[in-house]
Amino acid sequence: MSGRNSDGSGVLERVMLIFEAFERTAGPQTLTELCAATGLRKATMHRLLTGLVDSGLLARTAENRYALGIRLWEIAQNAGRQLRDAARPFLQDMFSLVGETTHLAVREGDEVLYIERIYGTRRVPRASRVGGRLPMHATAVGKAILAFEEEWVRDAYLHRERMERATAHTVVDPDALRSELDEARRRGYAITREEARLGSCSIAVPVFQASQVVAAVGVVVNPEQVDTMGRFVPALQGTSRRIEKATAHFSWETLYQTGLSSPRGARAHSVERAARSTGAAPNVGPRS
Repeated sequence: MSGRNSDGSGVLERVMLIFEAFERTAGPQTLTELCAATGLRKATMHRLLTGLVDSGLLARTAENRYALGIRLWEIAQNAGRQLRDAARPFLQDMFSLVGETTHLAVREGDEVLYIERIYGTRRVPRASRVGGRLPMHATAVGKAILAFEEEWVRDAYLHRERMERATAHTVVDPDALRSELDEARRRGYAITREEARLGSCSIAVPVFQASQVVAAVGVVVNPEQVDTMGRFVPALQGTSRRIEKATAHFSWETLYQTGLSSPRGARAHSVERAARSTGAAPNVGPRS
């Protein structure tokens, strides 16, 4: 770990390590567990935890364990609010038409970040949540974004050293995935069949701004409905156009970015780094 810098970035890095530990492991954790998860010394950890508890960002339980605090939750509600507020009425309207779980996601590095979700009443396993991330190749929203991204982005993603296989159905072969992306681009929507989680299938279409794909909107169903998912395409495309129109008057990246780097740091730009390492010449626009 780097030492404390004059601008306090060393402290910020350590605090982010603590928050990431809670992201990886649900529930309260002890000081010893947090030290093991972050690599920080006990004295350093104790000092940081004391400050975080005093500020309300963390809470200390009666068992002397630490959990995320309500103040952190309050602050986090402001992240992505502009995009969520703009898209929610249209997602709600689509949900009222299709009766299934609907969601909106954007690309964040080499993953999709779920910005908003409206849950249906059917028992479909949840692969993610609002604020959650999943690999692009395992989700319909991710495939819909990848299919319409610039060619260098697709090539960089397909040339990654390894793609995570979430289930036995996840497509991780680069040639097979490229074929799926080409097909999704041709027909205008992408699908997955239990690729992110068993029992969960999905279909999604891209959302554009100024001819550039910026997000995707999707529907989640159970496997029994997979052969009839195509019936959702008109509602998805209509919702996509409405979101595009509602957000056309301001810069898309300001809708969900908070001004801070992704908590995953270097991973957030792995697609761009992969492009450079493979000799691609990316035309990096505002969505880096």
